[in-house]
Amino acid sequence: MSIRVLFVTPELEDYVRVGGLASVSAALPRAMRSRVDVRLMLPGYRAVLRQLDRLEIVGACEPLGEMPACLIGRTATADGLAVYVVICPELYDREGTPYGDANGSDWIDNDLRFARFGSAAAFLAAGFVDPSWSADVVHANDWQSGLVPAYLAWHKLRVPSLLTIHNLAYQGLFPRETLRRIGAPDSSFHIEGVEFYDKVSFLKGGLVYSDHLTTVSATYAREITTAQFGCGLDGLLKKRANADQLTGILNGIDESWDPRVCPELATPFGAGDWRQRQDNTRHVRKQFNLALSRGPLFALVARLVHQKGVDFVLDAAETIVAAGGQIVVMGRGEPRFERALQEAQSRRPQSIGVAIGFEDAEARRIFAGSDFTLMPSRFEPCGLSQMYAQRFGSLPIGHKTGGLADTIVDGRTGFLFAEPSTQSFLGAVCRAFATFGRKRRINAMRTDAMASSFAWRDSVATYHGLYRQVRSPA
Repeated sequence: MSIRVLFVTPELEDYVRVGGLASVSAALPRAMRSRVDVRLMLPGYRAVLRQLDRLEIVGACEPLGEMPACLIGRTATADGLAVYVVICPELYDREGTPYGDANGSDWIDNDLRFARFGSAAAFLAAGFVDPSWSADVVHANDWQSGLVPAYLAWHKLRVPSLLTIHNLAYQGLFPRETLRRIGAPDSSFHIEGVEFYDKVSFLKGGLVYSDHLTTVSATYAREITTAQFGCGLDGLLKKRANADQLTGILNGIDESWDPRVCPELATPFGAGDWRQRQDNTRHVRKQFNLALSRGPLFALVARLVHQKGVDFVLDAAETIVAAGGQIVVMGRGEPRFERALQEAQSRRPQSIGVAIGFEDAEARRIFAGSDFTLMPSRFEPCGLSQMYAQRFGSLPIGHKTGGLADTIVDGRTGFLFAEPSTQSFLGAVCRAFATFGRKRRINAMRTDAMASSFAWRDSVATYHGLYRQVRSPA
């Protein structure tokens, strides 16, 4: 019999996207549904409900603490992936992002919003909501669903759970009074529970109560057990790792990232079709109103936040432009970085183009048209852009950390630099300039990069093994 898996996520690219978690949540369940009976669970944000033509109500959850009752609906994606939606207008029916308002401020009731989500997922998994389905394993993701394993434990529901850490830096921290608001036991507020420096940590709830932990690259799994990358949780994570309860499993990308058949490109191309690839470069320059140039085109497609090293790009921008390069940026994030990038564009409008926001088709054309993709992240659990870039022939320039270290072969499919600093970053940029001047060399690197395989196949096999393990522990 196929293992029944409830995949709990706050984002799903089919309906709502903030970051890479949405892409992974769309791709991983699809990649593994030939092996397991996987169903997703998602909050019923206004943006999600607007897109649903059909939603069957299958059950409900009673109020808990200060959390209102909710209904659980079931729908399916266009290709038949089953999705449960938590319907609670008081918590989710509002404009803005899944996590905050249009001004970028977090919703003040995020503790209630995501505790309701996590508790509903626990009750659904245990068979108390949909009379026709229950889960053998719950797969939770990041802090927003970190309390699913906790609610399973608090209510003595015997469903094994797995939590994937996509980014340890985001922990879901709330005041101690949140315990009462979310119907959690007072006894859980201690160092072996959800307490974290006198606050309630939703992520720590998952780290403590889940049967197994995964994260999204082997290097990041090692890094988070150290003080440098452990965000104050390294001791707990090291303990779980020593007990063989922490596994690094590299994310993948789906088959649509093939430049030979991608319909969004200005001109499709394959390895060796460098003239056709130049059509995409010309398109990008035109879209961003850049001058015609024989120099290299650098791209930054990312959330514009401190983690991503946007300040390193800003510091290096004048050097890149002075050397004959151009830069295009697509993303949104911290207002200070958005403003600084727009100011850089106003100073160098023919050499720097900035688009605040994200549009998937244009992002694909940027990867297909740029010569290099900038990824100077201070830390990077996995990263997807470096995979997209390589498949489309744009050589990534990345800090040697996390998934970047695991997916970029320095000097062959991209460039790695050792330290998270402008100086170290510029060293790699200079290597890229030198390579750009050697056409045979850069084309050989592009060919190797485009041949890189980032399929989900191996990762799915590892997840399937973990599902079997936590369902039937030795």
